[in-house]
Amino acid sequence: MNLALFDLDNTVLNGDSDFQWAQFLIEQRVLDREVYEARNVEFYEQYKAGTLDIHEFLDFQLKPLSRHPRTQLDAWHREFMEKRILPLITPSAKELINRHRLGRDLCVIITATNSFVTAPIARALGISHLIATEPEQKDGEFTGRVSGLPCFREGKIARLESWLDEHNLTWLSFLESWFYSDSLNDLPLLKKVTHPVAVDPDPTLKAYAEKNKWPIISLR
Repeated sequence: MNLALFDLDNTVLNGDSDFQWAQFLIEQRVLDREVYEARNVEFYEQYKAGTLDIHEFLDFQLKPLSRHPRTQLDAWHREFMEKRILPLITPSAKELINRHRLGRDLCVIITATNSFVTAPIARALGISHLIATEPEQKDGEFTGRVSGLPCFREGKIARLESWLDEHNLTWLSFLESWFYSDSLNDLPLLKKVTHPVAVDPDPTLKAYAEKNKWPIISLR
């Protein structure tokens, strides 16, 4: 059996679902544009630069979930999927995922973005396994806090290895492993797999991939 890991934002999506979700809520006037839009852009730039404080960002990202009932959040998310996310799924991304599925590889989306935002996206991509940052819930409603370790940088490795253990698997269960990512933040996990692939990479990842002769592809 082989393992195929896919980063989500700016990799199999032609955009960032974290950023798009906040912008969607601003457009719906759920979040105040003056207060939130500049902060959303600031966090996005920090992420791209590799300087993001993940806990500060999650406080920004998850707090709005705690202010609204889950039924309302789910309704907003359905509209978000139609307007913001489905247009970001490219034919090339679908083809790549289908190639691994047809090869009977174990396909997993692994993302720093929280599972409320990303679980429906994973389903739309036809991938049933998702490892994401988990928002804390109480009685089915979000508390605005994170549950457990964020799935970010080295945390992706820890969360993946915990997930593998839950499924009675280890790295040694796989003959080969792939990880597709665009971001310098994913270098720790890219270095763990047998086939690291840079997808439309940021400048830091592109330079590292070129130096180490990793494949560089585009899904745009």
